[in-house]
Formats: sequence, C-alpha cells, structure tokens
Amino acid sequence: MSAQRRDPVDAIIGQWASVRPDLDTAAMEVFGRIFRLSRAMGDRIDKAYATFGVARGEFDVLATLRRSGEPYTLSPRQLSATLMLTTGGMTGRLDKLERAGLLRRSPDPHDRRGLQVTLTEKGLKLVDEAVGAGLAVQTEALKAALNDEQVGQLADLLRELLTGTETS
Repeated sequence: MSAQRRDPVDAIIGQWASVRPDLDTAAMEVFGRIFRLSRAMGDRIDKAYATFGVARGEFDVLATLRRSGEPYTLSPRQLSATLMLTTGGMTGRLDKLERAGLLRRSPDPHDRRGLQVTLTEKGLKLVDEAVGAGLAVQTEALKAALNDEQVGQLADLLRELLTGTETS
C-alpha cells in the first residue's frame, strides 16, 4: 500500500493478508474500490435525479432518447437493447414516464405493429437539467480527490480495463 490514506478496502485486504497470506489480492483492491465507488456515486446521483422527480432508471430512458438526437425518438426495442432491459421492465418505465408527460408513445409510421417513443418538450427540459445536475455531482467528487491529469489517467486506465473485460 502507498503512503496515501487508508480506506475500507485496505482493511479488508489486511484481514485477508492475515488469514490467507498466499492470496494475491490486487484484483480485489481494484474491483472492491470500483464497486464501492459505484455504490457511493450511484446514491449521490440518485439524490440529484430525485430532485427532478425521476429515478436513475427513468433518467436513463430519457437520456437515451435525448442522446439519440432530434426528433428524440426510438422504438421500445431500441431502448431495451441500449439499456439492457427486458421488455417488461421497459414497459413499466415507459408507463410511468408517459403518465408524467415526459414522453409519448405513438404508432410507428414505418411498421404497423410497432411503436415509437418520443421525448416531450417537458421531458427534454427535465433531462437537460437532470444531466447537468448529475454531472455536477460527479465532477465535484472527482475534483475533491484528483487533479485534471489524474482524472485523464484514471479514465484511460478504466477504459482499458473495461474493454479488456468486455472482450474476454
């Protein structure tokens, strides 16, 4: 361990070292911290989105439509594939967001059997504000711990790790 501050993962690694000194716990140190960061930041982001009346899963639907560009329209199947959700899980989210007036479902003009999902003006305004709030929370956490160069290095390393794990 470096001379930096200790965190809860260090305590876990120390415990394993005392009972199983034969283990190489380097992976546990990395993934344990990634898991804990994900949970901690997920909780903070949930609070930011809650001020807009949406949960993270609902925000993800709105953000996916927003990122698709004008006219901010995708099929439920495209949304499900992008968000890795079952069609049943997607239907529940779409129902709630439609009731809130944040999106609308309409027949697909190119497929009589299909639907298309489109952001409303209210949904567009909400997602634009919410994404800014979520990014502010994330940026604040980064700036509290790392400088710009370290943020870039970490992003590069995590990209390598992610692409390596997704292709193996």
